[in-house]
Amino acid sequence: MPGFIPLSASALRRELSYRNSLRAALHMHECSYGKIPSYLYRNDGNLHGNFHPASYQAIQACPDWRRRLNKSYTASEFVPRRWDRARSELDCANSSDALLMNIFCYPKLLDRPKLRSMLGVERNLSPSFGFKPAIPLHNGKMDRTEIDMSLGPLLIEAKLTETGFQKAPLARIQNYRDFELVFDVDRLPVSNQFILSYQLVRGVLAAHHLARSFVVFCDARRADLVEQWFRVMCAVENCDLRSRLALLTWQEIASALPLSLQKFLDEKYGILPAAG
Repeated sequence: MPGFIPLSASALRRELSYRNSLRAALHMHECSYGKIPSYLYRNDGNLHGNFHPASYQAIQACPDWRRRLNKSYTASEFVPRRWDRARSELDCANSSDALLMNIFCYPKLLDRPKLRSMLGVERNLSPSFGFKPAIPLHNGKMDRTEIDMSLGPLLIEAKLTETGFQKAPLARIQNYRDFELVFDVDRLPVSNQFILSYQLVRGVLAAHHLARSFVVFCDARRADLVEQWFRVMCAVENCDLRSRLALLTWQEIASALPLSLQKFLDEKYGILPAAG
């Protein structure tokens, strides 16, 4: 995107690994094996190295948010002494879920007019993490696969260092009741009978079913993710639904955040507010 040097997923992981190697010296942590080590932080009383202190205190005070901290870490086999305790996805320095909660659990965040205007939401809303939209299937059942966050009229998919938006067999996607109603299937990214942006397709279908908006948050340095999202948006046939699809970068969001949170995002993620 303009003003940012494009980075691959691995290049961004390397940057985050370096930044968190410096930060980890001040916090309880462990480091994974691998060519690009990941840093996993641990709770230390009222503090946690992967979270801004104000956001972490707010998470601890809200039972629904606190339960999200139990989301399982899927790469434990690369962690020394992996058998000694359970790790959480949100302990990991690369976690897009943790980044999302760092921002949206910050106290009184939606008191900020610029951020509300950017998101198109009202003031007194509370985010729900790991939202299950119940997307209808042809067989009368529902797909309750999680979407990262729900906030008022918004459904949000958050990405950071992930390589993409997952893939799934085309046959599985065709099980969604409204798939061919919503999409021009020939314009979707398909390879060897696999949909290459499954999470995006699912998010658009959820927005269609619930009459809500679907927004992707990603790093401005990940031009590859931006391109994948625009390709899926272009395959949506209904103009009203297409108008409810959007992209926001973490850098754009950072421009509307309090200074303390901006400094935290810069130190830990290299996320600087977008100009303008």
